[in-house]
Amino acid sequence: MARNSFQDVAADRRRDAAELSARPEELYSRPDEIRSVFSRDYTRILHSMAFRRLKHKTQVFFNVDNDHVCTRLEHVAHVESVSNTIAKYLGLNDELTQAIAFGHDLGHAPFGHYGESVISQISGKYTAQKFWHERNGLRLVDSVELLEDNFKNLRNLNLTYAVRDGIISHCGEVDENGLSPRRELIDLALFDSPGAYAPATWEGCVVKISDKIAYIGRDIEDALALGFIDDEGKEELADMSRADGAVNTTVIMHGLILDICRNSSPSDGIVLSPEAYDKLKAIKDFNYRRIYKSPRFEHYQRYAELAINSIFGALFDMYRGEDTLFRVSESRADYPELCSSFALHLAKHCDGSVVPRGELGELSARCLNNKIYARLSSPVVYAQAVIDFISGMTDKFAVKVYDELLSY
Repeated sequence: MARNSFQDVAADRRRDAAELSARPEELYSRPDEIRSVFSRDYTRILHSMAFRRLKHKTQVFFNVDNDHVCTRLEHVAHVESVSNTIAKYLGLNDELTQAIAFGHDLGHAPFGHYGESVISQISGKYTAQKFWHERNGLRLVDSVELLEDNFKNLRNLNLTYAVRDGIISHCGEVDENGLSPRRELIDLALFDSPGAYAPATWEGCVVKISDKIAYIGRDIEDALALGFIDDEGKEELADMSRADGAVNTTVIMHGLILDICRNSSPSDGIVLSPEAYDKLKAIKDFNYRRIYKSPRFEHYQRYAELAINSIFGALFDMYRGEDTLFRVSESRADYPELCSSFALHLAKHCDGSVVPRGELGELSARCLNNKIYARLSSPVVYAQAVIDFISGMTDKFAVKVYDELLSY
């Protein structure tokens, strides 16, 4: 396919471009602003605490002390690299693609996908809601994550519809080829399961397929380095390499990027050739058989389950209705790291009338965001507050506060 073949359907050139650029609320303005709305979304994500925490969140392998194991942050950088290359070649809006790629995994819990499954069990029991990282990512950028404005007040991120849509619709676990955007700009609250709807933009479709391209090779490299792949698996990899070149991150990315650029069109969608699609599925199948379902993960999974459930239980037991923040503040003497951090989280998102005076009250007064926990009027609201707090943790911090629980 010729270069720039998608330029007429890029997000900024569509008839509904204004709706794609719309925000839940207007951002504060600057008279000398030179960025586009999507570029501004990218930098808002980049400057957020949630983005910084990705460097200590598990991608697949839990190994917080090994600098060479892929973390969630490295994965996000790979997705941005793949999607940006494709978007630029096809003539799509690469600033929107970059923003979606950088934000797509902000909703991941500590301890990777297994941490996600543990939190989902807790969420189902206490809030009757499913937890999945795509929807949690949207909740985080809409309601949880805050940034300072020009006057040092803390406000919600207020990202554009197109970026928010790309975050919740990026699920790459379902095998599909020929991605095309949906026609309606629906209420994003209608997403009730991962992959329920296609992305609303071509840029979102590019990020969705780039997510899968980015992780399959990198996960193999880590698995080999950590001894997860036995001799039989190495021989299987050698057979694949003899057919199509080395099965590693750069070779896989290069081949699949070129294939997408050659075969995609607005009429056919973001598409791989049958041969490339079969190769992608074969490598993904190898990863599931040889890596993701490895019995070596069992100890890690039991630890993650125990740590997350223990942290949730300790915090949930502190619920005292509108007096909860006072109880959490008192508990800082016993659990200084856990309760100090959780108190700050609550102070940002609760009505100021239930926040103690002093440091927490001063913080609350600077927060001009939507108060999603209000006055902590029910255990369900409080359980969601605890879930939001735990899902935002890094692996390192979750281990640290779990160890703190064990020390008393």
